[in-house]
Amino acid sequence: MNTPLRKVGVAMLVMVVLLLGNATYIQVVKADDYRTDSRNARVLLDEYARQRGQIVAQVGGKIVAGVTESNDKFRFTRTYVDGPMYAPVTGYYSVRYGAGGMERAEDDILNGSDPRLFVRRLSDMITGRDPRGGNVRLTIDPAVQQAAYELMMKKGYTGSVVAMEPKTGRILAMVSTPSYDPNKLASHDGKAQEQAWTAYSNDPKKPMLNRAIQEIYPPGSTFKLVTAAAALEDGNGPDTPINSAPNVQLPQTQTTLENYGGAACAGTTFKDALAHSCNVPFAEFAGKLGKEKLNKVAVNFGIGQTDLAIPTKVATSTLGKLESQAALYQSGIGQRDVLLSPLQDCLLSATIANGGMAMKPQLVQALLAPDTSTLQDINPTELTGTPALSSSNANILRDMMIASEGFTKGGGKRDDIQIASKTGTAEHGNDPKNTPPHAWYTGFAPANDPQIAVAVIVESGGNRGLEATGGTVAAEIGRAAINAKLGGG
Repeated sequence: MNTPLRKVGVAMLVMVVLLLGNATYIQVVKADDYRTDSRNARVLLDEYARQRGQIVAQVGGKIVAGVTESNDKFRFTRTYVDGPMYAPVTGYYSVRYGAGGMERAEDDILNGSDPRLFVRRLSDMITGRDPRGGNVRLTIDPAVQQAAYELMMKKGYTGSVVAMEPKTGRILAMVSTPSYDPNKLASHDGKAQEQAWTAYSNDPKKPMLNRAIQEIYPPGSTFKLVTAAAALEDGNGPDTPINSAPNVQLPQTQTTLENYGGAACAGTTFKDALAHSCNVPFAEFAGKLGKEKLNKVAVNFGIGQTDLAIPTKVATSTLGKLESQAALYQSGIGQRDVLLSPLQDCLLSATIANGGMAMKPQLVQALLAPDTSTLQDINPTELTGTPALSSSNANILRDMMIASEGFTKGGGKRDDIQIASKTGTAEHGNDPKNTPPHAWYTGFAPANDPQIAVAVIVESGGNRGLEATGGTVAAEIGRAAINAKLGGG
């Protein structure tokens, strides 16, 4: 073979090798990326040709996300019952915009591609039966979800409510207001989808933000539960004397930290300080505890956990750097750099209610096959494996919270239900003294046999402006959720 022909042959061989290599790369290495690309029309048509699984509530089997047959090229349309109420739980499923929330987290089960459904898919192919996705059973209690959502909407509040079963970590309600209607995003009309997405995305009230798990806020005095737990673990008791002064100077500064309203604490003991939410004693407790001890307890409440998912990801709560004694004083009352999600704030009460052990929050109770047989039960698990406080100290703190509830204002109180609670009024913004505070309420009931823990945040004072407190604004919402769970409305 002469030299020119040899060169042509080598060049052709190289091109064939490159072509085979590229085909292998596309069909093997990048296959999954192309399959899951939202622009892949074949995958989209195939997915919509299968009946998507349902998302159902734990209590009563209420369907919160189902399907109906459609008359276009996409055979099925996703439908949401009480869409805005459950949107923070279900998320959305859209031809154009993909999926969010639970729809995304459990997409493999819902669309039928999960490996655990392989035998079912094979059977469908052999028998000619229409393929279907699996189902997701949530931990949600519709009565609790409805009570919290409707009262938040009636009041016109921006914020969130989270309710949880203390012994298991199962989430009974997850409300975020204002909300959005995922049915509009599930429409097969491209223009209607785009209009809805644009309206939701451009709304300054951020209706698609799940405030329960995607936002973190200064918790104000609800964080005193963490400081109290750390102080009890450090050997203090409910009758430990406290500084009743109306204010204290922050160490190494000229700044003064005051009790609410600048008043002296209405009591002389640790239990009085929590009952009346006095700032000075808790600032001093945090200063004496120090960074290491405060952090140790906070971690076992779940604060700082970066990989928490329910299965949707939860924003990481934080204490901040605690770089000085002044920072410790301010952090001990839930200000400075302390930021918690509403889910984490609920976990504070749930942990105390569960004898000091935090349970991992979970929104899914079970994954089901298309015929509703169980593929997987999601069993309760401990969050860190180490108690945030001993059971005896949890009981002491519970009794202190019962006293706090006795001094807490707001509607929804019932003589037949004993609640252990803590309120919070959290400063925020660039001009905190002239910015309406966030109003918090967290607690559990019945106090001696806890079945529900709850946390409520109403952003920027709700309808009470600068006069807002956790008791006057948020407490009624929390009690409504508790009452819905325990009966009596």
